[in-house]
Amino acid sequence: MYTYLVPQSLLFIPLFTILVNAGLSNTRTGLVLTYLGFTVPFCTWLLMSYFLSVPVELEEAGLVDGCSRAGVLFRIVMPVTLPALAVTAFFSFTLSWNEYLYASVFVSDVNAKTIPTGIPSFIIEDVFFWGPMMASTVLSMLPPLVVYFVFQRWL
Repeated sequence: MYTYLVPQSLLFIPLFTILVNAGLSNTRTGLVLTYLGFTVPFCTWLLMSYFLSVPVELEEAGLVDGCSRAGVLFRIVMPVTLPALAVTAFFSFTLSWNEYLYASVFVSDVNAKTIPTGIPSFIIEDVFFWGPMMASTVLSMLPPLVVYFVFQRWL
């Protein structure tokens, strides 16, 4: 959670140093791990309040009926918290999908670039290639829309 208290621009050098030392600089794996480092605390914070709102009586009723702790978790608590899990998954996906700042700093290889960092490549000096730029923008919106329609049942 401390990562949300610190501006993202202050974390460039430490994160880049970690990625270089781990041999993950200029790779998609390094970006995925960076995004996980930012989305896991957010998801934990978001889900914590929802899990605390689940009545303890539901868990106790499951234990009285003969469920194990794991059974209570998977048969009672998880179905109740599906809307929160869907919202959290959607938020973390769109946050990672649309992230520009770290992707533009940590990745310079053309094959490892993300879509948001590739769209500005359609601007060369003073020439804007509007057609390909707008087409790639529309195509970049499709995966979040598909994810939204998949999770719409639980939102």
